[in-house]
Amino acid sequence: MSDLTLLPILLVVVPLVTAAFLLAVGRFVGGAGRVLALVATLANTAIAFVLAGETLGQDGRPIRTEIAGFPAAEGGIELFVDGISAVVLGLIALVSLGVLVASFDRRRQDSFYALYVLLMAGLSGMVVTNDLFNLYVFLEISGLATYALIASDGSGRSALASLKYLLVGTVGASLYLLGVGYAFVATGYLNMVQLEGAFAEIGHQEPLVQTAFALIAAGLVIKIALFPVHTWQPDAYTEAPDRVTALVAALVSTTAAYALVRISLGVFTPAFFEANSLIHTLLLALAGASVVAGSVLAVMQREVKRMLAYSSVAQFGLVVLGIYLLNGTALTGTVIHLLGHAIIKVGLFLGVAAFATAYGVRTVSEYDGLAERAPYASAAVAVLALALVGMPPTVGFVGKFYIAIGAFEAGAWALLAIIVASTVLTLGYVMRLLERMYFADPPDSSPVSPPAADLSTDGGDPTDESATDGDHTVDEPSNDGPSNDVSRTDTAAAGRISRPLLAVVIVAALATLALGVLGSTIEGALAATVEVLV
Repeated sequence: MSDLTLLPILLVVVPLVTAAFLLAVGRFVGGAGRVLALVATLANTAIAFVLAGETLGQDGRPIRTEIAGFPAAEGGIELFVDGISAVVLGLIALVSLGVLVASFDRRRQDSFYALYVLLMAGLSGMVVTNDLFNLYVFLEISGLATYALIASDGSGRSALASLKYLLVGTVGASLYLLGVGYAFVATGYLNMVQLEGAFAEIGHQEPLVQTAFALIAAGLVIKIALFPVHTWQPDAYTEAPDRVTALVAALVSTTAAYALVRISLGVFTPAFFEANSLIHTLLLALAGASVVAGSVLAVMQREVKRMLAYSSVAQFGLVVLGIYLLNGTALTGTVIHLLGHAIIKVGLFLGVAAFATAYGVRTVSEYDGLAERAPYASAAVAVLALALVGMPPTVGFVGKFYIAIGAFEAGAWALLAIIVASTVLTLGYVMRLLERMYFADPPDSSPVSPPAADLSTDGGDPTDESATDGDHTVDEPSNDGPSNDVSRTDTAAAGRISRPLLAVVIVAALATLALGVLGSTIEGALAATVEVLV
């Protein structure tokens, strides 16, 4: 086994070992969680960049790893990394690192960090596995970690949201597993490469093959949270601790969408949809309905986190549209939109966390005059919000543009109209928020300090220094006693935003601009992998 083929294993093993160590000895070696989680996240980031360098571009080549030297043909477990999966791995690592850094203004129990790196391990495993059953295993690992993180502040509302997600997520995982069972019964294989050949040999109109796809797709659609099986998502995003919301919104549905790309185009292949036009039409209709419904529901919301949650329903509908348009342009747009949407949402949710922490604001009507009180954070949030709309030169524009061009190439005029209409609706709720921030007068009263967090923490005073946001002091945490950044409202001194949190929000905004400018470069780097899939 070469050094390169060892790297996909390390992407899973490093965070898994870190999580196991923290759960086993964390109570005896208190306070190690932050450092070990940071080391594990940095290690995964470095590995992901090495893999990206090897797999992206015209000269890039996929990396296959046989676990314990057993080939897939003999029932062995295989890991696989190509250009698209390398991009998703880099996204998982960088977003995890950013949210972790943004969480450094508070101290937490080591169990929180154990769950954090466990989620990173599960998501990375979903991306690198080349086996349908092991994808289910990692799907469950990431799901269990997510359920626990959502309920980690100990409140009744977050526990209820987590329970709802647990029930719906279990249905989704069960449907996926049933689909894997049908695929195995039909072919005798679980390896994705072997399944691709076996399905083509059996025939894509074979009922077992059709049923396998229907169940697998249904399970992943629930995990992605497309309309009408999206109902777990708004509550989970709204009631989860703010930092957890940013992590989950950016990565969990994104990784499930990547799995849908991989299985739909890499295992069943476009030939399956050509042979099953009704299934293809239903998938496009479902995606289009999700785009419209998510956008309309987002416009109707008053709470900012819930508004952003419904916008994710629309944005992932757009991603699924790009998958099933079945051309290279749309698929390129899908990958870029997955990448851009994750960065946009992690920045927006962390921006919402910053405003809630400093000023106690959570609804659109409470955002009056925030640009005057926190000009730098507001500017970053404004850039991210416009990227969500798809304004050039942000990455949000690049992804939507490629998907729209893909719809044009496919002659899907109704879908093209839906994309345009969704953009207009997104502009509506984004401008309503920005109008409040920039053109409404700030309230006369002093900032409201949010309610205190629960005491599920290591204790000790935060150590971060204060920062400035324009002429205002921002982000010096309160020293009133134990505090915990895993609460739904992360407590801090009124009118102050933590330095790490502000830095990550600004970096996310700059990243959306940089990736937008580099859109054609990203397209070229993905071209070889996209050509193989479509």
